[in-house]
Amino acid sequence: MWNTVSYTKQRYLVKDGRMPIVMRLDRMLAERKMSQIELAELIDLAPMNVSRIKTGRIRAIRFSTLEAMCRELRCKPGDLLDYLTDEEMAEQGYTKHPRA
Repeated sequence: MWNTVSYTKQRYLVKDGRMPIVMRLDRMLAERKMSQIELAELIDLAPMNVSRIKTGRIRAIRFSTLEAMCRELRCKPGDLLDYLTDEEMAEQGYTKHPRA
């Protein structure tokens, strides 16, 4: 499902609610050789919720959840969050809205 989203005065068609801010939890789990189930147990979160965070299928994340993930993965929030530039958005298949 495609929705029109406005940010920084640009309008983009955003697939499945995805935004230019993306989660990099998959990379951090791989670096730490930890499964999402292990992380879920450590931070007392349902495995399905960790899966949603990992795949970016979330609209928001609580600071307490982010803090718990950083504590257990021994990282900083910037290691888990990334911002995609307009060029990176285009490379990944996101297109500007025709009325932008």
